[in-house]
Amino acid sequence: MAKQKIVLAYSGGLDTSVILKWLKETYDAEIIAFTADIGQKDELDGLEAKALATGASKVYIDDLRDEFAQDFIYPMFQAGALYEGQYLLGTSIARPLIAKRMVDIARAEGATAIAHGATGKGNDQVRFELTAAALAPEISVIAPWRNEEFRAEFPGRAEMIAYAEKHGIPVTASAAKPYSTDRNLLHISFESGMLEDPWFDPSADSVKDMYVLSVSPEDAPDQSEYVELTFEQGNCVAINGEQLSPLGVMEKLNELGGKHGIGRVDMVENRFVGMKSRGVYETPGGTILFTAHRKMESLTMDRDVMHLRDGLIAKYATLVYNGFWFAPERLALQALVAESQKNVTGVVRLKLYKGNVIGAGVQSPVSLYNPDIATMEADPTQAYDQGDATGFIRLNALRLKVSSGVEQNRK
Repeated sequence: MAKQKIVLAYSGGLDTSVILKWLKETYDAEIIAFTADIGQKDELDGLEAKALATGASKVYIDDLRDEFAQDFIYPMFQAGALYEGQYLLGTSIARPLIAKRMVDIARAEGATAIAHGATGKGNDQVRFELTAAALAPEISVIAPWRNEEFRAEFPGRAEMIAYAEKHGIPVTASAAKPYSTDRNLLHISFESGMLEDPWFDPSADSVKDMYVLSVSPEDAPDQSEYVELTFEQGNCVAINGEQLSPLGVMEKLNELGGKHGIGRVDMVENRFVGMKSRGVYETPGGTILFTAHRKMESLTMDRDVMHLRDGLIAKYATLVYNGFWFAPERLALQALVAESQKNVTGVVRLKLYKGNVIGAGVQSPVSLYNPDIATMEADPTQAYDQGDATGFIRLNALRLKVSSGVEQNRK
C-alpha cells in the first residue's frame, strides 16, 4: 500500500523543521512540504534543499505575492480593518491564503491530511483549520502542538533547538535569540522569548538588530520626504505618478516606510483562544497605505456610508483576526465595503518623517468637499442657510430637555 501523504505548511523555521521530521517518523508518511512565497524574501533561500534534507519527499514553493496583495491585503485595507486599535493584521490575513493553497495541493497530490506548526495556544491553528473546514471539510488536519506525545517530547523551544542540533537540522533560533518571527509582504512579527515580558522595551539598543523592515525613528533621515498615492475606487494604483500593481505598491511603500522608521507597533493583544499575548510588529508600507486610504475616504465618502462602514470595522477586523476570512459573514461585509469604495478616487499627499505619517494634502475629481459651502465667508451658492440650524438644533434638543425635566422632577 502507498504511504499516507501529508501536506505540511513549512517555513523552514525551528517548529516546522522539527515537525517535518516528527510527522514522517510518527505517521510513517510521505511529507509534502509547502511554502508560500508571500514576501519573505531571503528567508526562502535554500528552503527546498533544507526540506528535502530534513525528510520531505516533495517541496512546493509557490509565489503567491500578487494574489496576496490583490485579493487579501487590498480588500482588507478597503475595509479599514484595524484590530484593537493598533494591529494591521499582517499575520492574520496571510493564513487563509496559505491554507487555501495547502488544500489545493492536498487535492492535487491525493493527500488525506494537511499539517501546520501553529502552537496550541495561538491564533494560527484556528485560522488554518477554519479555512480548511470552509474549503475542504473532507481533508483532515494534523496539529502536532496539540498532540500529547509531541508536547511531552517538546515542552518548550529549548528542547526543539536541542532536537534540531541532534538531527543536523539548521535553524536560526538560538538561546541568544529565542524570539519567533513571521514575515510577509505586509509585515513582520516578533513574539516569545524576552518579549513575553510586557515591561521589556523592544526599542532598546540590546535588540536593535532584531528589526528587519525598518530603521528606528531615531536613526531615520533628518529630512522629511513627500509621497503621493493615487487611488481608484479605494485601491492605491500609483505612487508619485508611477502606475504600480498591488504588489508593486506594497514593495515601494515598505521601502519608503522602512527608510523613515514608520510602522513599528508594540502591543498586548487578546487572542481568540482567550489569553493575552505580547507582539511587536513592523508594518511600514501598510501604515502608510492605511493612513492614505483613510484620508482619501475623508474627502470622497458619504458621511452616513462612512459611519456605517466604520461601525463594522471592529467586527470585520475580528473576523480576520479569528480566521473567518472564508465565512459567509465576512463575504457579506466585503460586498458592503466594495460598494462604499466606488468613489474613493483621487490623490493623497503625505509627509514621512521619523516614524510619522503626516497628511499634506488630498484632492479628488469626485470630492464631496465644497469650499463654497464650508467657507466661513459668505456662501456664494446659498446652499446652506445658517438660520436653518435653529430648528435643527431645537428638534435634536427636544428629547434632552424632556429627559432633563423628568430627572429634575424626581429630585
